[in-house]
Amino acid sequence: MNPPEIILYDVTLRDGQHAIAHQLNETQIRRYAEAADLAGVPIVEVGHGNGLGASSLQIGRALTSDRVMLETVRGALKSAKLAAFLCPGLGTFTDIELAKECGADILRLGVHSTLADFCESYVEKTLEEGFECHVVMLLSHMASAEKLARSATLLAGYGCTAIGLMDSAGYLLPDEVRERITAMADAVPGVALSFHAHNNLGLATANSIAALEAGATIIDASSRGFGAGAGNAQLEVICAVAQRLGKRTGVDLNRCLDAAELAAAELVRSFPLIDSASLVSGLAGVFSGFKRKVLKAAADYGVSPWDIFVELGRMQAIAGQEDLIPEAAGRVRQAVS
Repeated sequence: MNPPEIILYDVTLRDGQHAIAHQLNETQIRRYAEAADLAGVPIVEVGHGNGLGASSLQIGRALTSDRVMLETVRGALKSAKLAAFLCPGLGTFTDIELAKECGADILRLGVHSTLADFCESYVEKTLEEGFECHVVMLLSHMASAEKLARSATLLAGYGCTAIGLMDSAGYLLPDEVRERITAMADAVPGVALSFHAHNNLGLATANSIAALEAGATIIDASSRGFGAGAGNAQLEVICAVAQRLGKRTGVDLNRCLDAAELAAAELVRSFPLIDSASLVSGLAGVFSGFKRKVLKAAADYGVSPWDIFVELGRMQAIAGQEDLIPEAAGRVRQAVS
């Protein structure tokens, strides 16, 4: 059998957690993992929206522990690889060891797009534990194509198995994605490249296609787009578009649609859409996962959420800096008073 030309990386059980305050339960997790595995999805990622070790009062407490989530998906998968996500600084070496103990195959590290050198020791630890080590550069709109190419070279030197971009704010346009992935492909030929879209400007599918055209082979997606803010690229849509393009994914589209229906019925409380908050978040270049907390801060401080997003963009707030949201709201209130 010919290997897939596009590897679909399913983030439903991780990025989707952002949309429901990290409240997926064990039964929901198991049932979706079984459906994704049956569809032939090659990689299933699970965890708190911000990754291993991120469950906290500040960022949001998960209903289900990291261990239970990982062990549940491990037990549900027959052929797919189990992936975990970790942001150095939120997660620790102990969390890496936990993921190994629970049988994960891939550990994906999320680092800010301008701080690739921050994760060297985490890459070393991940490789020592025997994982495939993927690294994704978060908020990739904040770095130029040249900077990302230099970071990719650095990460390849560390021994990363795959290197990718996460458009965490849904800010990028297709030509900007193409420019960045092309620069990385030129810098690290032979290294697998990945792309993770958010749909704040309605471009998640188009940006994913642009990434493929530029040399990416791993595309993140979630069933029904279940994810932070306006959601991710839809897994079933990417699967269908790949079929139209004549690209092999190894995923059964009909069963992928079944998994999407299960997600719609059992996981998604409200379907991702490009509402005003998500749109302004994208335009301001602000992490999509801030949406719920920004709306709450706007109500608490009696100011416009759009102005808070703009202020957070000016502050260049990044994932994990939720404490800046009330500060931004306070600045907005002071400016308009």
